[in-house]
Amino acid sequence: MKMKKGLTLALAGTMLFSGLLAGCGSNNNTNAAKETNNSAAAGNSAGNTSELKPYELKMYLIGGPQKDLDLVLKEVNKYTQEKINATLNITMFDWGDYDKKMQVITASGEPYDIAFTSSWTNDFRRNAANGTFLGLNDLLDKYGKETKEVLDPRFLEGTKIKGEIYGVPVNKELGQQWVWRFNKKYVDKYNMDISNIRTLDDLEPLLKTIKENEPGDITPLAVPKGFKPFMPFDYVLGDELPIGVYMDSTDGKVVNILETPELATSLDTMRRLYTAGYLRPDVATLEGIDNIKTGKWFADREITQPYAEKGWSRSAGYEIVTSPMHEPYVYTQSAAGSMHAISVTSGDPERAMMFLNLLNTDKYLRNLLNYGIEGTHYKKISDNVIEDLPAMQDSYAMPGFTLGNMLLTYLHADDPADKWDAFKKFNDSSKEAPTFGFAFDPTPVKTEVAAINNVTKEFMPALYTGSVDPKTYLPKAAKKFKEAGLDKVIAEVQKQLDEWNQTKK
Repeated sequence: MKMKKGLTLALAGTMLFSGLLAGCGSNNNTNAAKETNNSAAAGNSAGNTSELKPYELKMYLIGGPQKDLDLVLKEVNKYTQEKINATLNITMFDWGDYDKKMQVITASGEPYDIAFTSSWTNDFRRNAANGTFLGLNDLLDKYGKETKEVLDPRFLEGTKIKGEIYGVPVNKELGQQWVWRFNKKYVDKYNMDISNIRTLDDLEPLLKTIKENEPGDITPLAVPKGFKPFMPFDYVLGDELPIGVYMDSTDGKVVNILETPELATSLDTMRRLYTAGYLRPDVATLEGIDNIKTGKWFADREITQPYAEKGWSRSAGYEIVTSPMHEPYVYTQSAAGSMHAISVTSGDPERAMMFLNLLNTDKYLRNLLNYGIEGTHYKKISDNVIEDLPAMQDSYAMPGFTLGNMLLTYLHADDPADKWDAFKKFNDSSKEAPTFGFAFDPTPVKTEVAAINNVTKEFMPALYTGSVDPKTYLPKAAKKFKEAGLDKVIAEVQKQLDEWNQTKK
């Protein structure tokens, strides 16, 4: 990749520039000067910004639109102009719209610089394979080396395709662990012990209690159509497709999950829960669910992180407690759970990487984008602890895990002081799944993968939520999957996985 002339200058010049910034008069810039001492990311990677032409970075993020986004961006842009002579133009698409909107933008060829991507929306593997995203190895080495230094190496390992990195991972929880979440109000009311609730069968008596004793508008198991029972598989192509390796596999055998006893048992249980009225009748078509906002729910499921209960409770305005379904594992997909990619249509990929490096190493910028403006959206209780002001709830509640290095963000008063240390310990303790680091190349079976994706959409939401009888519909689904080429895809996955495993020996 051709780089702009003169971007790599002496460190002395960088330090001089940083010193000039520290002397600026505004309160925010004073804070910024204090908070960037530990990174020096902008200067070190951007070089002498006086040689950079002004540039506006166009960025797409996922999450509900924020009333005060433009207000915050004015402050962000003052800072980024000083650091890398660039301003930021962010467009946000709501959770349920983001994937479709980005597909339209990609298909149109619209120029943009940075987009949120992951293993679960705006699929980075699909986009990388289609040539939508730039390979980032060189850019990270030249303008993102400070970001690489703060990341657990497994983040980047899990986002490689044939040795090339296609996304800058958000530094957050690396392992993936599903938990049952509970509305504590009902746990306390019925004196429930949730400490050992792991499976659907464990959960069933609690759901029964809620159904029998609470009004009909309280949903016992409040999940939308994306719900899937937890099963002991490493889903090689994502958990939408029934292709996996057992978590305790020693031979790396790829299995058709539709034919496993674990799936049959789970679907029978889900059917029983559905017919008992523990889920919403329309769950198979329910795109999202607003029970957290209304409080009219008892249990759901979510991926956790250390002390996640406190954040969920703060957002909900009432207490939420959890029980883990399993131990944390690092999957290829979990390493790619939240990332930023640079588009091939970017007018200045180098500047895009400079900004991402800032976002992941500069505490002032990271917190400004996350929490808004000090005195407007939050107030500081101490150097690293904040309290939300009403404007944060009303006008600027950004989804923090989508924005860059979370370990730089301020704590709230009810956060444990060791929160970010707990994240590091959680990541260190997470075991690698059997296929961690394996990136399947769908090219040889592209048609079949598309076809089985369509069968998944047709059958699996209804089956996984218990909305249809699995004794009738599982055989129908299995037949359709085979007709669509599932066996051929499994054979190709097995072939590539065997070859990949050989390279590890």
